[in-house]
Amino acid sequence: MFSKWWHYALALIASLGVVGTALAGLAAALIYPNLPPLEALTDYKPKLPLRIFTADGALIGEFGEERRAFIAIDKVPDYMKQAIIAAEDERFYTHGGVDTLGVLRAAGSNLLAGGAKEGASTITMQVARNFFLSNEKTFTRKLSEAMLAMKIEHNLSKDKILELYINQIYLGQRAYGFEAAARTYFGKPMRELSLAEFAMLAGLPKAPSRYNPVVNFPRAKARQEYVLGRMKTLKFIDQPTWKAAVQQKLVIRQTRPQAEVRADYAAEMVRQTLFEKYGESIYSSGYKVVTTLRRTQQAAANRAVWQGIADYDMRHGYRGPEKQISLPADKAQRAAAIASALEELAPVSDMQPAVVLSADAKLIRAQLQDDTVVDISGNSLKWVANWAAGKKGRQLAPGAVVRVQAVGRKPQWRLAQLPEVEAALVALNPQDGAITALVGGFDFSRNKFNRVTQAWRQPGSSFKPFIYSAALEKGYTPATLINDAPLSVSAEETGSTVWEPKNYDGSASGPVRMRTALTKSLNLVSVRILQGIGPSYARDYIRRFGFDPARHPPYLTMALGAGSVTPLQMAAAYSVFANGGFGVNPYLIDKVFDKDGRLLMQASPQQVGRNAPRVIDPRNAWLMTSMMQDVTRSGTAARAGQLGRSDLAGKTGTTNDALDTWFAGYTPSLVAITWMGYDQPRSLGRRETGSQSALPIWMNFMGTALKGVPQKGWAKPDGIISVKINPATGTRLSDTVWDTLLGTALAVETPSMVEHFYQEFPPPAAPVAVWGDDSGGFTEPDEPYERAEPETLP
Repeated sequence: MFSKWWHYALALIASLGVVGTALAGLAAALIYPNLPPLEALTDYKPKLPLRIFTADGALIGEFGEERRAFIAIDKVPDYMKQAIIAAEDERFYTHGGVDTLGVLRAAGSNLLAGGAKEGASTITMQVARNFFLSNEKTFTRKLSEAMLAMKIEHNLSKDKILELYINQIYLGQRAYGFEAAARTYFGKPMRELSLAEFAMLAGLPKAPSRYNPVVNFPRAKARQEYVLGRMKTLKFIDQPTWKAAVQQKLVIRQTRPQAEVRADYAAEMVRQTLFEKYGESIYSSGYKVVTTLRRTQQAAANRAVWQGIADYDMRHGYRGPEKQISLPADKAQRAAAIASALEELAPVSDMQPAVVLSADAKLIRAQLQDDTVVDISGNSLKWVANWAAGKKGRQLAPGAVVRVQAVGRKPQWRLAQLPEVEAALVALNPQDGAITALVGGFDFSRNKFNRVTQAWRQPGSSFKPFIYSAALEKGYTPATLINDAPLSVSAEETGSTVWEPKNYDGSASGPVRMRTALTKSLNLVSVRILQGIGPSYARDYIRRFGFDPARHPPYLTMALGAGSVTPLQMAAAYSVFANGGFGVNPYLIDKVFDKDGRLLMQASPQQVGRNAPRVIDPRNAWLMTSMMQDVTRSGTAARAGQLGRSDLAGKTGTTNDALDTWFAGYTPSLVAITWMGYDQPRSLGRRETGSQSALPIWMNFMGTALKGVPQKGWAKPDGIISVKINPATGTRLSDTVWDTLLGTALAVETPSMVEHFYQEFPPPAAPVAVWGDDSGGFTEPDEPYERAEPETLP
């Protein structure tokens, strides 16, 4: 009886097998002709993001829905290939697309487990699924996958199939392909990974979310050890190598991949430009953009702006914690409360959120997001002393949510705060306009408004050099005497109401030379100069520097920078002085390449000495630089002398009520502009000036940017002469006087200084003007000039 039942069972199985084979054959006959063509594989075009680099190769930005980085199979390390094969398809190089042994093994395992517990997809089948099919679990889809895998194997080499897999597979965290995953999880290219890191990545394809080391490191570690075990079993590695890899401590990147140097504002400028030119394709076509930025200068600019803002905040005091939470006595509840308070706060710049655990006049103890407890003490407490000690009605109590940052080479923690004030810096090469550093604000992720290009602000006294330059063209000289005395300006001359301008300190010192007036930034003199040359003339003249006259109404207030400019405009304008009188257009994008390295676009900048137009007389530029060198030596920017260089020139700027502070400075090879203010204009404080808040940012930046750069002066152009003058009168000195009684010439010693002039402007014969009225006026030396020997400004 039993024997007969057994025969029936065998017959049934055989019948089912025949029917199944027939159905499979029929399905195959119907499916195979309808399989998609393989052009997507043979002409593989992955969706590669737009990547943006500095001129010296540092990544500053990446834009695209998918993080991808193509790598050719011959560049993939052997350990990476072996780890993938060990984890996913050990018979990859021997099967024809479908691993029959693997299918039988999986079927047996699933039968014993009573469900689908193990798959049998080969690498080739995964390629088929990723490129052409969905993830639905149906017999038709699985059969299509198998048929397509065999078609792929028939048309492509094993190495090509593996290359497609390595570059296409999704590995979590928006990373597609193993090269992108290496950068995403470990922050470095695949070639720099260790065996342990290769194995961690090779464990991801099975279930990227489940084995994501950022989300669940213990589970990812277990999977990595499984992969290493398989590599040892397959003789890819030996026992000591396996042991070392298992024991290696792995450091997983916890946040999104960072650029090699922060330049988010510049990267966004590039993205916008390319989007206007190429449209949506920029996010998937693999364009590579090389900018004019310099890694060292950009990093220095970031530090300078951050430090300048932090210093400003410390001068004006701690405003208090961001919020206050209750800290339960129960340890577990307290930990949950701290975690809940911090998880919604992202780090900004280098400022990390923390919760205060205890605070007194000598020590603040706070807990970070990763449960690290940090101590703040000593000098780091000075600026928050009142809060720490609970004075003046202020109290920094346990549960306060604050910001902390590590400072110094031997990091010490200090209390910080998210700034309300903003600052910006832009630097460029005055010889061609190449932007070498750009910081549009404190933090791009917090506020994307780019103050370098979008903030139209009053430049204050930093605009005076352009008025002085216009005056030189009208016949004024650095020795011209102008009355530094009170004056009243009519409503017609201001365009609004009667105006009584004043110097910053309220002083009035009488007749002074134009050089001295610029060095000390005397407002009254600047207004008188503009009166003398005429606002309409000056308004037209500033076109030469790239300014829009429409933003500078032709009134006397223009003398004090009452118009509107952007920091980038100021950088281009000061470049004219730095390069000897040529106009250059700032540019950021140097080259654009496609994914295959073909050049799509290249900048054609205006270069001094080649195609840059001359916009002012070279003598004018030289004299303005000479005067602005005095600003950095003995004037409002004398602090710049701490840099220990003689080739610096520039001008401070402070607007009414200190709404904006500026410093614009340069050398022959680098122009840098710094600005500080509030986005919604309000006073920075009674004692805040360009020399107090903007100049230190400039100095901090230039100290790094000019390191190792030889000092080089400005060669004096033809047509400039140098003579001794009386500094009190601006007139030329004679070495002798005539004694009428003795009838002889006597040598005299009179205080004197050397001044420089345009050769073709001879001194007028008229005597010194009468000072004390509001007419302004100037005088010059009363003897003919003599040509001096060629000179170079140091």
